[in-house]
Amino acid sequence: MNKPLMLKTVFVAGVLAMCGGVRAADNLPSAEYKAMKERISADYKADKAACNSLAGNAKDVCEEEAEAKEKVAKAELEYRKSGKPADAEKLAMVKAETAYEVAKERCDDKAGNEKDVCVKEAKAAETRAKADAKAARKTGEARKDAAEDKREANYEAAAEKCDAMSGDAKSQCVASAKARFGKS
Repeated sequence: MNKPLMLKTVFVAGVLAMCGGVRAADNLPSAEYKAMKERISADYKADKAACNSLAGNAKDVCEEEAEAKEKVAKAELEYRKSGKPADAEKLAMVKAETAYEVAKERCDDKAGNEKDVCVKEAKAAETRAKADAKAARKTGEARKDAAEDKREANYEAAAEKCDAMSGDAKSQCVASAKARFGKS
């Protein structure tokens, strides 16, 4: 597999994992959260130890991959714990940054212009992934704002219909509209 295609594959896999691989807000009990955090650290130590049998840039790439795996796992755990959109974006950013660091380390096997091109392609892939994460956040915010605007407009229309009524019927109509559209 050529390097540009491999870089794209890494980032596509990261985006797919970001979109569906992590469930948000499992409300992890603190004991489970702590156990998972310890498992991540143990996995990192084991992955790093496995790199000791390698030499040169292969060892550097292996160590960078182990570090990236740990960072992504920690970010996924935090997102799983909180479910906050900010943590989802942080997860996407961590995935982009770590994929870039690994790709950049892989580029060290090359020389001259080929290395320069490899690094630039890795940086471009990171920039695209970060931009996609920011766009996803902004899209989510825009959808939330649109939903609020629609709910407000629908409430106003329902309340206007109630104005044609009087007495208890009007009171019940207004109460029903408030309940249906989340007004207090």
